[in-house]
Amino acid sequence: MAKISLKVNGETHEVDCDPATPLIYVLRNQLDLVGAKLGCGLEQCGACAVLVDGEHTLSCVRAASEFDRAEITTVEGLAKSGQPSAVQRAFIEEGAAQCGYCTAGLVIAATALLEKNPKPDDAEIREALDEHLCRCGSHLRVLKAIDRVVQGGGNA
Repeated sequence: MAKISLKVNGETHEVDCDPATPLIYVLRNQLDLVGAKLGCGLEQCGACAVLVDGEHTLSCVRAASEFDRAEITTVEGLAKSGQPSAVQRAFIEEGAAQCGYCTAGLVIAATALLEKNPKPDDAEIREALDEHLCRCGSHLRVLKAIDRVVQGGGNA
């Protein structure tokens, strides 16, 4: 066991864990942040995505110790003052989820993209979502939600 300092959603947490424990387990089991999901456990579905220092990062395989002192943002941390972010609002308004399992990862991917490029084209949006799987088939609604943010000019 080791003590690891994680800055998650603006708050610093000292956690005790095996340094090899995947970040997703620390987020979910020790910090009670359950938005990111464990899907495939192989970094192939995107359900576990979080932002690390503003970068889209998959958290199901990478050790928590890799993120010591990094700035981690989960889907829960995107809301400000109890209000959903523009991306979260657009996903709600477009009904861009069915079962919801992949939704947090898709929201994180869209947020990372829009923070770097507020006016991406269709190809850039599809590339940003490429490693995210949705078995329910809500892809078109996800694309509509992202387009809503792009067209509305709202910040991610």
